Amino acid sequence: MTLVQSLLAFTGAAGLLTLTPGLDTALILRTAAVEGPKRAALAMIGILAGCFVWGGLVALGLGAVLQASTMAFNILKWAGAAYLVWLGVGLILRPRETFEVAETPAMTCSDTAWMRRGFLSNVLNPKMGVFYVSFLPQFLPAGVPAAPFMLLLTTIHVLLGVLWLTLLIAATQPIARVLKRTAVVRWLDRATGGVFIAFGLRLALERR
Repeated sequence: MTLVQSLLAFTGAAGLLTLTPGLDTALILRTAAVEGPKRAALAMIGILAGCFVWGGLVALGLGAVLQASTMAFNILKWAGAAYLVWLGVGLILRPRETFEVAETPAMTCSDTAWMRRGFLSNVLNPKMGVFYVSFLPQFLPAGVPAAPFMLLLTTIHVLLGVLWLTLLIAATQPIARVLKRTAVVRWLDRATGGVFIAFGLRLALERR
């Protein structure tokens, strides 16, 4: 896979994963609906800062290991492939029926508290760490320095997050209604599951 092919493949896969509703989506929708767009935007900044933390840790930590050790590459390859396939099968066989945003009263706290809340909801979510560890390395083209490239992938993921979360804030009510439809949630989960399985199998067949 060439550099351009890797970037295009990652952008497509990360775009679909960004659209799939999760904790970040719920936090943004709830904050925008109850607290207003300003605090939702601050929570978004915190969430995206958390993505950079995870991406930086993976790039700087795994990047050096992957460049130096074929054994580490193979261990991570098989572990990541198994995890992605396991996630994908689960999403296809057991998609969610609904995606609910908790209805809670407004909270009185400072604006920076919302940024901190978004940041902590991301960095304290171990699924984000596992996602970055298993997903980023498989898009690394041969001969490309690992750490800078994975930081570039993280930046692309964050930019996609900016676009999607900004749209959520701007159109909270209609998007929340759409995400409550069972057919939509099932489709997104199954499509994401298919992406996980495809990239898991691709990762298993990858040769260094």
